[in-house]
Amino acid sequence: MSRAKGWRGGPDPRSTDPVPIGDVVDGLLREEVFSRGMPIAELAMAWSRIVGPRLAAETAPASLEGGVLTVSATNGPWGAQARFLHEEIRARANEALGSRAVTSVRVILRNPR
Repeated sequence: MSRAKGWRGGPDPRSTDPVPIGDVVDGLLREEVFSRGMPIAELAMAWSRIVGPRLAAETAPASLEGGVLTVSATNGPWGAQARFLHEEIRARANEALGSRAVTSVRVILRNPR
């Protein structure tokens, strides 16, 4: 089989042998591009517990890169509220993740729809 220019892979590792789905998921999570998304997904699921139901209705975790949790807000006043609570959000997010992955919180406004 021909390979695309720049492809550095060796022989094709695929086979027709069945593999447990858990092994496939574990393999994907070991790859950085997939594992980076897991903490933000965990935060999204716990967001209402982290910030409370009212603030959760107006904000959402958008990304977690390099320790910076980016939180999107629906408008300026809710963004200001999230900025005011940034230390509490950071601490509760780390508690939800069971780590110290969040070192700071950045708040942005969502684009109007």
